[in-house]
Amino acid sequence: MPDGTGGVELSVRPSADGNETIVLRVLATTDMHMKLLPHDYHADRPCQQGSLAQVASLVERHRRMARNTLLVDNGDFLQGTPLGDHAARSGGRNHPAIAAMNLMGYDAAAIGNHDFAFGLDVLQSAARQARFPLLAANLRVRGRADFPRYAILQRPVVTASGRPATLRIGLVGFLPPQTTAWDRDLAGRMDCDDILATARRVVPQMRAEGADVVIALAHSGISPHPAGPGAENVAADLGALDGIDAIVAGHTHEVFPRKTPVPAEGIDTARGTLRGKPAVMPGFGGSHLGVIELSLTRKGASGWRLDRATAQCEPVGPHLPPAPAVLRAVAPSHRLTLSHLGTRISSSEQRISSYFALVGVDPALTLVNMAQRWFVRKSLRGTALEGMPVLSAAAPFRAGGRGGPLHYTDVAPGPLRLGNLTDIYSFPNRICALPVTGADLRGWLERSASLFNRIQPGRPDQPLADPRFPAYQFDVIEDLHWRVDLSQRAGFSADGTATGSSRIRDLTWRGRPIRDSDRFVLATNSYRLAECGLFAPLTAGKPSVVPPGPQTRDVIRNYLRQRRRVSIDAAPSWRFVSLPGTSVIFETGPGGLPLLPRVAARTNRRMDHVGESDRGFALVRLHL
Repeated sequence: MPDGTGGVELSVRPSADGNETIVLRVLATTDMHMKLLPHDYHADRPCQQGSLAQVASLVERHRRMARNTLLVDNGDFLQGTPLGDHAARSGGRNHPAIAAMNLMGYDAAAIGNHDFAFGLDVLQSAARQARFPLLAANLRVRGRADFPRYAILQRPVVTASGRPATLRIGLVGFLPPQTTAWDRDLAGRMDCDDILATARRVVPQMRAEGADVVIALAHSGISPHPAGPGAENVAADLGALDGIDAIVAGHTHEVFPRKTPVPAEGIDTARGTLRGKPAVMPGFGGSHLGVIELSLTRKGASGWRLDRATAQCEPVGPHLPPAPAVLRAVAPSHRLTLSHLGTRISSSEQRISSYFALVGVDPALTLVNMAQRWFVRKSLRGTALEGMPVLSAAAPFRAGGRGGPLHYTDVAPGPLRLGNLTDIYSFPNRICALPVTGADLRGWLERSASLFNRIQPGRPDQPLADPRFPAYQFDVIEDLHWRVDLSQRAGFSADGTATGSSRIRDLTWRGRPIRDSDRFVLATNSYRLAECGLFAPLTAGKPSVVPPGPQTRDVIRNYLRQRRRVSIDAAPSWRFVSLPGTSVIFETGPGGLPLLPRVAARTNRRMDHVGESDRGFALVRLHL
C-alpha cells in the first residue's frame, strides 16, 4: 500500500492453508462539494488544495498497482462551488460532476444531504445521467420511484494465484435522517428513516441475496457517543452490526484514520477501525482519497470471507497533477461558470471579509443582514406586520475551521461581481422571516455564544473557540447590541442540550433594554427553520411570515444592484465582557493580518499576532 495516514493491518479471521485469496482495493471519496477542478472560484485563481481531477490521477495510480479495485463516492457531490450552481440552473442536464465521475469509472455513490440542495428534480436528473447507481437505503420518495437502497455488483476479479473469479460486492448507502428536516420543501416529498434500523433490515437481505462482502457508504459522521433514535452521526455504530465488512464515513468533513485519538471505546483512529471494522473518512473537497484493502479468502466451494484489512487516507498533495481527461470533460461548464461569475452588479467602498467574524468584526455578515432586512421590510408592506421592527440574523459560512486557512470570505474594495456573492454567501438557502419575542432573541444569541469555550479569569492564552461548534451556527443579529460573558459556562452543548447557564449580557435594541415580551420580525434563512438542530426549539412550527422566498444570494444581488455602490459600517454589534488579566488565542487566515490594527481599534481590544498553527492559520492573542 502507498504511504498515507493509518494503514495498520488488522486480523479479522484467521486463514487456513490452501485458501484462495482475493485482494480488493476500495477507493473512496466523500463530500466533494463540486470541487471538480483545482480552481478557487471565490478568488478566481488556480489552487492546489485538492480536486476531483487530482483525485482521478491518484485513482489511476492505484489501478495500475492493484489487480482488483472499486471506486465509490459517499455523497455531497452536487453542491458546493459555482459549478454546481451553474449545473442546477440548467436543471441538472449535462452535469459536469456526473460526466467526470462516469469518465473515472465510479462503481457507486451514496446520496448526501447537500445533494438535495437544488431540489429533488435536479438530483434525479443527475442520477439518470450516471452510469453507476446512486444509493439511499433509508430514503423514501413519495409519488415517484425511490433511489435504489443497495446494489450487489457481480465483478470479475483475479485471485492472488492469478485465477479468474467472481466476487459479489454489496454496497449500501445511508444519509442523515435530518435531511428532510433541514429543508421543509423536502419534508413534503420524501421521508428519511433511522440509519441503524434500516441497516438492520437491509444488510441481512443483501447477504441473503448472495453478497460476499458488504461495504456501507454512510454519509454520516463518527461520534464517540452511542446513537439514539434518528441520530445523525452513526458511522461508529454501523461498525458493530453483523454483516457489514467495511465503512466509508463522511458528512462532517473530517479525516479518518488520523493521528489524533478519540477517547471512545471502539474507535481506533490509528488503525482505522470502527468497532473492529475497517473504515475511512477522506476529508472533503478532494483533500484525501480513502483506501481500504480487503483480503478475502475461500476454501473449496465455500463462500468468500474477509480475512484481513487495512484502512488509510491518502492526502491529495498540491503537486499531484490533475487528470487531463477530467479537465477536458469539465472545461465547457467551467468556462460558462467563469463567464457568468464575471458579471458586474455593484461596487464596494470597503474590503469585505470574514477573518474576524468570531471577535465581532465581519463586513460580510453586515452586508448579508442589510440585504435580508431590506427584502423582509419590502415583503411586509401592506400586511398586518408592516411597521413591526425587523431584525436580521446571519452566520459566517467561510470562517476557517475544517476548511483551512484559506477558507474565509475576502472581497477587495471596488467592483462587485456575481462571483463575489458566492464568496459572501456560499449556500443555496432561501430567505425566511419569523415572528419572535425578546426571549426568543436572547435564546438565539445564547445558542450562538455557545461556540466559545469557557474562559477562566486571570489566565493567559486560553483557546477561544470550541472546535465542536461550526461557525455556521454563530448567528449575529443586526441592529441589536449585547455582550458575551466568557467566564460563564456555555448555555448549550454542541448537540443543542441546554445547560441552564447564560452568557448574554446587556441586550438592547436602539439603546433600550429588550424585555422578554417585546415583539420583532427576524429575517433568517431556510436552514434555520429546520425541525432539528441547535435552533430548532426557537423555530419549530413557526411559518415564515413572508412568502416562500428567493435564494438569499439572489436577495443580496438585487440589494446590491439597487444600491449600485455600497458602504458597509462593520461596527461590532457585540463585545466580550472585560476580564482583566485574561487573554485568549483564536485562529484566522494569514490574509487577514493586515486588518488586525483596524479590528483591534473597532473592538477596543488589544490584539497581537503570536505565530502560526501547524495547519497554517495565523494565531492571534486577544486581551480581554
